[in-house]
Amino acid sequence: MFSNSKICILGLGYIGLPSAALLANKGYQVQGVDVSSHVVDTINRGEIHIVEPELDAFVRSAVNSGHLKAGLQPETSDIFILAVPTPFHDGFVPNIDYVLEAAKSIADVVRPGNVVILESTSPVGTTEKVAKILEESGVDISQVHIAHCPERVLPGHIMRELVENDRIVGGVDPEAGEIVANFYRTFVSGEVLVTDARTAEMAKLTENSFRDVNIAFANELSILCDKFKIDVWELIRLANRHPRVNILQPGTGVGGHCIAVDPWFIVDAGGEDARIIRAAREINDYKTEWVTARVLSEVQHFEKSFDKKPTVACMGLAFKPNIDDLRESPALEVFQALVAENIDVLAVEPNLKEHKSIRLHDFIDASDTADIVIYLVAHKEFSDLTTKGKVLDFCGVTVKQK
Repeated sequence: MFSNSKICILGLGYIGLPSAALLANKGYQVQGVDVSSHVVDTINRGEIHIVEPELDAFVRSAVNSGHLKAGLQPETSDIFILAVPTPFHDGFVPNIDYVLEAAKSIADVVRPGNVVILESTSPVGTTEKVAKILEESGVDISQVHIAHCPERVLPGHIMRELVENDRIVGGVDPEAGEIVANFYRTFVSGEVLVTDARTAEMAKLTENSFRDVNIAFANELSILCDKFKIDVWELIRLANRHPRVNILQPGTGVGGHCIAVDPWFIVDAGGEDARIIRAAREINDYKTEWVTARVLSEVQHFEKSFDKKPTVACMGLAFKPNIDDLRESPALEVFQALVAENIDVLAVEPNLKEHKSIRLHDFIDASDTADIVIYLVAHKEFSDLTTKGKVLDFCGVTVKQK
């Protein structure tokens, strides 16, 4: 049914580009669409603008085969996949403007029998709004199969998890759900589960909220253990020996475009009934503030002891280990807060070659010369480092060395 289908993917970021490259290598004719001419030109050269293991080889192969090309405007296709960002406004109000604009942009090229899939993580009811936008633009949506299929991949493992992970497909009607599910079954080895669009939307939000709540427990433990002068890493190791306890590892906070964002979509719609989810978000945001305050306290102690300002090495800026993604990064927030306090800071991010506004330092040089070394992200490069200065470990790097 889908063997000769042409696919148009709107949004060539951390989900759209890997999906486009994977599908092109599966033999589909794929057009990737992005608002950035730089992104489009980069991909059409067979190159990538983001860091993700194996992605460069997939894109190069797809472009060289002629199965993948990028453009600024969507073309007539059989399947349209919306994979654009869904950030939030001030006050943690969801912003689905990019989704709605993407829906408008395909209205003139959608034809009867086409499939329209929303992959962007979205508040409940967004897929129905996509259908409404298309209908208001003159599309006969009774002849178009519309569904939501949220991505469920882990940065750093995207190319593998796009294939292996189970997927949830929620159609605006049962027929759309089954048709879209059959499309995913052409390249997904995991199970493809069918439900309605609202349940699929809520499933993705629930998955990330569950993780946020569990991380919040670990982060709150770390704050309490610091107060009680207990080694939180030892505490968690011992507590996890209980057969029904599995406490996660604390960190600098929670970042990225999923866990740090998605729970707010539920809180915004759920209001006072979303109590635990709201509390978890507040705890994880507070952990980042607490880390900053902890570092500033150590800086003040150094100044009193040595009568000079220390150099502080911020080890890691990404939102999680071994990637280059700075979106909603608590480590980046700590770095920026220290800069605002006029601290002499060395920024270290081994997964970035350069940054447009931050001078990056070699991780070995920084750890060897800084008076205070703060581990904010547990990148693999940090696992064997020796340091001369004071070490503050907020992510368990030094624990792994034991």
